[in-house]
Order: sequence, then structure tokens, then C-alpha cells
Amino acid sequence: MLNRRILRIKAFKVLYSSMLSGNMSVSEAKTQLELSCEATRDLYIFMLGIVSPLTAIARERIESAKRKLVPTEEDLNPNTRFADNRLAVLLDSDPDFVKIFKKRKFSWEPYDIFLRKVYSSVVSRQYYRDYMSCGESSLAYDCRLFIKIFEDEFVDSPELEQILEDMSIYWNDDLAYSLTYVCRTLKSLAKGERWSLPPLYQSDMKTGPGIESDKAFVTRLVQAAISGFDGYSSRVAAAVSNWDNDRIVSTDMAIIVLGLAEAVEFPGIPVKVTINEYVEISKYYGTPKSRIFVNGLLDRLISAMQEEGLVAKRADCGR
Repeated sequence: MLNRRILRIKAFKVLYSSMLSGNMSVSEAKTQLELSCEATRDLYIFMLGIVSPLTAIARERIESAKRKLVPTEEDLNPNTRFADNRLAVLLDSDPDFVKIFKKRKFSWEPYDIFLRKVYSSVVSRQYYRDYMSCGESSLAYDCRLFIKIFEDEFVDSPELEQILEDMSIYWNDDLAYSLTYVCRTLKSLAKGERWSLPPLYQSDMKTGPGIESDKAFVTRLVQAAISGFDGYSSRVAAAVSNWDNDRIVSTDMAIIVLGLAEAVEFPGIPVKVTINEYVEISKYYGTPKSRIFVNGLLDRLISAMQEEGLVAKRADCGR
């Protein structure tokens, strides 16, 4: 499930947290890393579990309309396409999904106001009206509707951000990735595949010789960055000795140290890949000038460490 980009981000957050605390051991950092990785998959499960509550609201609205003192013809003969969608039935009857959702002690019941707001937004959309008026009726069609819901209704939602922040400190910034994986799951279900809990790391989803473990990669990365932090940060400080020290903000230092640790520890990863990955991370977690700063300093420091023999890349991986 987790690719190396998001694993590098998680390693950055653990290292940054270690810098702020000042006394995090390697063992504690590994524990925090593992919890953070598991949390992303938990968020995926939690968000996939919103299908049934949204469907329940539709059914409730239909029943409420029928109980009006003077119901209209539409109230008495409603369009139940959404209320009867096959995706909710599928997930509600899947013993594995139901079991793991309950095991995590997840529930959308405390967030009824948010759910109703989402439902109201959904029914106002053109894609919902198209769905309700279409003659096609299938699990695949229902899945396509919910893909639109997951794509359009949850990103940049202050209410959802607050809910997730209250539920887990590790869910910050993971929503977009989790929603992408939810949509991938819906596409699989639309093809008739059964739901199964995705492996935590993408390397666990592959078979064949020569596959490197993503878990081993990120664990080793965090260990190398924390245990070698003093040496790497000293190199950074020396390289900018003639600059304003305020320029080395904590986030930039964490990103650069991780880049140096990766360059040293993983001879099979090209230097260009390492630099590009941490430059991308700096765009989201650094200052407006971080991208240029991180790119230039990583390039200069890694080149110097190559000359010293501290960074050695395999011949087949390039620079």
C-alpha cells in the first residue's frame, strides 16, 4: 500500500519529531514509524467505511418522506437507486471488512452532522443527478458514483480534517493518499474482485526475485538518520557557515540529513533519485526557498562525500 515517497515523508516526520524532542532513541523512532505506517492503512479503512453511513442517510430520508402528513407522489414512489446501492450491501456483508472495521473500534456515528452535510452536497451534484437518472444498474456503476464522491467531497474539508486530527495524530496529511487507495479498491470491486486488507508496503504486493523490502528500507533510513544525525548536521552547518544561520530551518535540516543518510546507506539508489525525492518533500514541508536550498546543498554535500568515499553507488544505478 505505502510507496517509497510516502515512506520518505513518514521518515522525515519521525526525524523532525526527534529533533524537536531532543531525546528520541532509535528504538522509539522505529516504534513511532511503525505506528505512522499502520495509521495510513487504518485511515483507508475508516474512509472506506463511510459508504454504509451515507447510504443509511438516504434510506432514512426516504422513510421520513413517506411519513409526511401529505406525501407527494415522489415521496411515496421514490427513486431508491442510491439507497439500494450494491456497494454498501457488498461491504456490509463482507465478514473480513466488517470484522476489521469493528476491531479498529471505528464508527461514523459520532459524526452524524458531518455525514448529513456530505450527503446534502452529494445530492446537489450533477454527477449524482446523472447517476439517479441513468438506466444502468450494476455494482460497477455504483462504484463509479462513490469514486466521484471520494474524489470530490473530502479533500480540503475543514470538518473532516478536524475529525481526523482528533482521532489520530498520525492521520495528518495522509487523507489524499488514503482516498486514492480507496478509489483503487472501488475499481477492483467493480470488476468483481473481493475486498481484502491491502499489504502495508507496496513491496509486499509484488512477487519475484530481487524485490527489496520497503519496510526494511524505511526502517534502515530512519535508523541511519537518527544515529548519524550529529555527523550529518555538522556537515550541513559547515557548508553554510558563511550564511545566516536562520536559513537552516528545522524542516530543511531534517530533509537534508535524510537525503545524506539515504545516499550513504543505499548504494542501489541513484543520487539523482534521492535528491529529487527530498526536493519534492521540501516543497510541501519547507519554506518557499527550501526547494532551491535543499537541492543545492544536497548536491554539493553528496558530491563531496563521494569524493571522500563515504557515498559509493553501484555501477548499474547511475548517479
